[in-house]
Amino acid sequence: MRVFSPIYRRLILSPLSIWVVDDQKTWKGYELLVGALHLAGQIRRTTDQRHIGVMLPTSGLFPMALIATWLLGRTIVPINYLLKKDDREYVINDAEIDTVITVTPMIDMFGELPEGINEIRLDKMKFKGIPPIMFPKKTPDDFVAVLLYTSGTSGKPKGVMLTSENLRANVEQCVEWANFTKKDVLLGVLPQFHSFGLTVLTLLPLITGCKAVYTARFVPKKILELMKQHRPTAFIGIPSMYNALLSAKSARADDLKSLKYIVSGGEPLPQAVFDGFKEKFGITINEGYGLTETGPVSNWCRPQDHKPGSVGQPLPRVEEKIVDAEGNEVGPGEDGEVYIKGPNVMKGYYKLEDETDKVLDKDGFFRTGDMGRFDEDGHLYITGRYKEMLIIGGENVFPREIEEVLNAHPSVYSSAVIGMQDSSRGEVALAFVELEEDAEFDAGKLRAHCRDRLAGYKVPREIRVVKELPRNPTGKIMRRELSEETPSEAEKDAAGSSRS
Repeated sequence: MRVFSPIYRRLILSPLSIWVVDDQKTWKGYELLVGALHLAGQIRRTTDQRHIGVMLPTSGLFPMALIATWLLGRTIVPINYLLKKDDREYVINDAEIDTVITVTPMIDMFGELPEGINEIRLDKMKFKGIPPIMFPKKTPDDFVAVLLYTSGTSGKPKGVMLTSENLRANVEQCVEWANFTKKDVLLGVLPQFHSFGLTVLTLLPLITGCKAVYTARFVPKKILELMKQHRPTAFIGIPSMYNALLSAKSARADDLKSLKYIVSGGEPLPQAVFDGFKEKFGITINEGYGLTETGPVSNWCRPQDHKPGSVGQPLPRVEEKIVDAEGNEVGPGEDGEVYIKGPNVMKGYYKLEDETDKVLDKDGFFRTGDMGRFDEDGHLYITGRYKEMLIIGGENVFPREIEEVLNAHPSVYSSAVIGMQDSSRGEVALAFVELEEDAEFDAGKLRAHCRDRLAGYKVPREIRVVKELPRNPTGKIMRRELSEETPSEAEKDAAGSSRS
C-alpha cells in the first residue's frame, strides 16, 4: 500500500520523536506503533471483514486505528458520529461493517451502535506487554484504503472509494504545492471522518514528519491557547471557525503570528470575515477547494498567489476545465460546471455503478456539480452549486452572490438563499438570516442594503430571521433543509403563543 509505506518507514526510523499532541496526551512514534500492533491483533481476532469502522474523536487515536487497519491490508471506514442515528446506521449497513473501533465517551455522547456490531473500545483495551511484530500486508495501488461517506447533501450518504494511490497522490500534491517539511506544525480541529481532516490534518503530518496538534472540539479560547503554546505554521478551518475567532475578545494578533498558512474550505468565505481577519490580525485567509471525491484537495490559493474570492490554481498533476450546459469547454471568464481529473480522483462510489458513471466521464474527469470560472491566470472562482442555481426572469442567479451582500451587513452573522416559486418570474430569491448577537432584525433595511448592491431581480423578495441556519457536521449550511415553508422566528413565536 503506497500511502502506508512512508508512514511505516517513519515509525521504524523515528520512534522517539513526538508525532501527535491531543487533548489527552503526547504521542511518540513508538506509542502509536505499539498501540497499532495491539489493535491490529484485536481486529484480527474479532473479525475477518475487510471494512473496519472507526468512530473516534479528533485525536492521536485515529492515526493509531488507521495504522492498525492498514497493517492488516483492510479498509478503514470513518463514521460521521454527528449524523442522525438513522443515517449513521445506514452507513454501517451499507459499508457492511460488523466491527467499530471507538471509545466509551463517544458511545455515551452519540448513542449506542446498532445491535450485533462488535465494539473495540480503545479505552478498555490493555496495551501492556510487547505486541507481536507485524509487517504491512502488500496490496495493489488501486486497493481501497478508505471508504468515506459524503454528508448526504442530496439523498442518502454515498461511500467514496479512495485508493492508496489517491491518498498518496493528494498528500504529495499538497506537500509540493505548499512546501511542507518536517519542521511544520499543523493545528487540527476538523473531524478526522471528514476528507480534509483525514488527508491534510492526519495523513500529511504522518507522512512528512511534521507534528500534529489536535483538539476534539472547536472552542475559540482553546484554539488560541494552543496557538500560543505550540506555534503552529498551518491551520485549516471553515468560515464559521474564523468568524468565531474574529469575535473572540481575547484574541490578539501575536497569537496567530506563527502561521504561514491559514486556509478556509468547506464553503465560501464571507468577504466580511476575510476583511475582519485582515484588519484585526494582519493575516490573509486563503481559500482552498476540493471534494471528498477528489481526495479532497484540488485547488489551494497560496499566500503569494492571493486573489480575492479565488480558491487558487489547480495543484500539481490536477487537470481542470469549465464546461457549459451543452457539454462544451468554455474559456476564461465564462461560467460553467467544474470538471476535475487527476491521480487524486476517487475510484468510484461504493456499490453505486450508475452513480459513478454519471460523475466520471469517459476521459476520467469528475463532474463536481459546482459552478465556477477561471480567470486569465488560471485561478478558479466557485460561484455556486449547479443544483442550487436560481432562474429569475430567465436570468441565472447564484445564492452565493446574494449571501455575500447580506453577510456584509453588520447585523447579519450568516445567511442562506433559496428559490421561492413566483407566478410571474418563475422563481424569486428567499433569504434566511442568522443575526449577530444582540442585533435587531429589520427586513426592510436588509432589502434596502441589497438594492444598493444588487441588480433589482436579485434582491430577495422576502427575508426571514432564524435562530440558527441548518448546518452539516463541518459547518456547511444545508440549503436543502430550508424551504418556503420554513418559518421565521416571529412565526414560531406566534405559533407557540396560539398553542399556549
